[in-house]
Amino acid sequence: METKELEDKIYIGFDGLGNNYYIKDNVFTKQNENQKWEYKNVPLGKITAVDYVNPLKIVVFYEDFNTIITLDNQLNEIQKLNLFDIDNSIFASKIGMASQNQFWIYNALTQQIMLFDYLKNTFKNIGNPIQESIKYTQSDFNNFYWIDEINNWYAIDIFGKVTLLANIPPFEKIQIIDNEKLLFSSENILYCLNNKIKTIYEIEIVEKSFQNYYYKDQILAIFTNQEIKNYKIKLP
Repeated sequence: METKELEDKIYIGFDGLGNNYYIKDNVFTKQNENQKWEYKNVPLGKITAVDYVNPLKIVVFYEDFNTIITLDNQLNEIQKLNLFDIDNSIFASKIGMASQNQFWIYNALTQQIMLFDYLKNTFKNIGNPIQESIKYTQSDFNNFYWIDEINNWYAIDIFGKVTLLANIPPFEKIQIIDNEKLLFSSENILYCLNNKIKTIYEIEIVEKSFQNYYYKDQILAIFTNQEIKNYKIKLP
């Protein structure tokens, strides 16, 4: 188990290259043991979301200004996309990096999931409009996941195929690992739901309370007010 101090930051997670990602005072920070990089854009308001599924092209989303920023691995700005300038019928409330030079976008105006080509500034709707309100979304290159108000967990792939994966228990925080597994917390207990074998396991950790957690490559990071603790675990 490895421990690091956490100083009044919103911890987003880590990548496979030893970098940790934070937001503090609306500044996005990437940091490892040797270096620290920062990005801020005060005119765009509050950072809504960060996606670093591709650590070489990091996505920062500012919902209030309907704007997506892409950054390189040193947090230099690559591209700024104001979606209103491209099409005023796009009002993004969820975004993520997809494959083939595309972003996933959930258009709150039409309740539609879209794929947006950020090189050509073209987009296409995929699937049908989502009827229920969305509580949580997450994405990878090939799938956009969402959990609706009645806790149904869905995935849609880049071809528009929608799959109902599971109905999940009430949760406070959640992280989708893939289309078979997710982690969720309730009342400071952490669980793993394995959709393939329809089983829920409690994950035993030392902390009696925590702010958040993040899992990747068999490392589970638990975030408390003061520190990050890393556990080496293999999910069932």
